[in-house]
Amino acid sequence: MEINKSSVKYLLVITAAFLFFSCGEQQQQKVSKPLYELAKNYNIPKFDAGNAYDQVKAQVDFGPRNPGSKGHDETLQYLQNELKKYADEVQLQSFTYTGYNEEKLVLTNIIGKFNPSAKRRIILCAHWDTRPRAEKDKDPAKRNLPILGANDSGSGVGVLLELARLLKNQKVNYGIDIVFFDGEDYGKEDDLNNFCLGSKYFSANYNQPVYPAFSILLDLVGDKEANFSEEGNSLKYAPEVVNMVWGIASQVNASMFTPVEGESIYDDHIPMNQAGLKTIDIIDAELVGADTPVKRRNYWHTQNDTMENIGKNTLQQVGDVLTHLVYSLQFNS
Repeated sequence: MEINKSSVKYLLVITAAFLFFSCGEQQQQKVSKPLYELAKNYNIPKFDAGNAYDQVKAQVDFGPRNPGSKGHDETLQYLQNELKKYADEVQLQSFTYTGYNEEKLVLTNIIGKFNPSAKRRIILCAHWDTRPRAEKDKDPAKRNLPILGANDSGSGVGVLLELARLLKNQKVNYGIDIVFFDGEDYGKEDDLNNFCLGSKYFSANYNQPVYPAFSILLDLVGDKEANFSEEGNSLKYAPEVVNMVWGIASQVNASMFTPVEGESIYDDHIPMNQAGLKTIDIIDAELVGADTPVKRRNYWHTQNDTMENIGKNTLQQVGDVLTHLVYSLQFNS
């Protein structure tokens, strides 16, 4: 059979083009593969809300945990010891801050590292200090007294300590940092410069070679009638993480997670995001301002932020969502 040279040349060009575009398509698929995704996992450990509740109570039993107080010193030691039971490494990030009337604050962020050598990581965080004043209290005589802070901030810390226990017993193949921020609630009302002191310091001094894929902040996550709408600033900075978390909530029937946009709150996730640490906030934002239609829930920044408001069902829902996320998360590189 006679072979036409021009036909062969044409065929070679077509073949080369096919190979070029085929390789290009494979390379494009490789580049566009997501950093992480959720995979089916039929071996997710059971989050124990009773343990989380006990951890909230243990903090409240120390009394107010505002910087400079006896309760603050005792809780620092307690949280450090608790994390040492579970984490591979525990670091204290201490710093000083000049507050109102030249008050010298000694503040400490507490960091528990799981799988510390892993480059792929996430951060789970909450603040552990309590407010030094109760300016929203109905009794004027109590407005300059520090609060017990069962929900603000004991609830978030309690949930993360129970999750730390699970991570000790059933490890994951990527890195997790559990961070307890200090000095979040120091500022006077409307003085944002003196809020979120610990997260500002942590963010400004974050010097790891690889940033975490994302971070999740917990605040006000223990009320019996909590409503977790999608916080506005979280949707601004990390909508894909919000969608993932509220999607998990739907799957595990965590009905307190409402898939609608809520208020925008200034919280520890703001300095984190401003520093490039992608962070969302799970927060019962309706409590902020102490002016909800439900009278019992108007205890934010008052002396009524006590254990009577904490619900195990709420802690269970938040814990279930985080546990399913942590144990379903899979990094692709």
